[in-house]
Amino acid sequence: MSGTRPSDAGFSAAGRRVAIVAARFNDAIVSALLQGAVSTWCERGGEESELFIARVPGAFELPVVARRLITSGRYEAIVALGCVIRGDTPHFEFVAGECARGLQQASADTGVPIAFGVLTLDNIEQARGRAGADSGNKGAEAMASALEMAHLMARLPR
Repeated sequence: MSGTRPSDAGFSAAGRRVAIVAARFNDAIVSALLQGAVSTWCERGGEESELFIARVPGAFELPVVARRLITSGRYEAIVALGCVIRGDTPHFEFVAGECARGLQQASADTGVPIAFGVLTLDNIEQARGRAGADSGNKGAEAMASALEMAHLMARLPR
């Protein structure tokens, strides 16, 4: 079953305050996601120098840094990027599940959107496909989502 993508109205990055937190584990894949996110930011009118990019060891560390970025008060949206590939042990479930839970909790607790650009896959071929080879770049999609959410949140009543 194929998923559907949200409407992409091309929300502008101009004047937006967005940070990216990206894992170093599975770096070849995450770097491609990061490149996609930065390219989307620039295509939407943002300057690369305006983006704060924090690199962390792995996906498990994404939530704590995302929360710190949010509580700094400097950012109106965060893009979280990582790649967790299933192995032969239950480690995958713990890392992927706690990463997702931690990011969702940080966003829910603070009211600041975190775009989930963390790939959770069965193999490296799937990862390559989602990092730009076959089905687009999920980092680019995460940045587009972050920009859309930043615009929406700015319009909502407090």
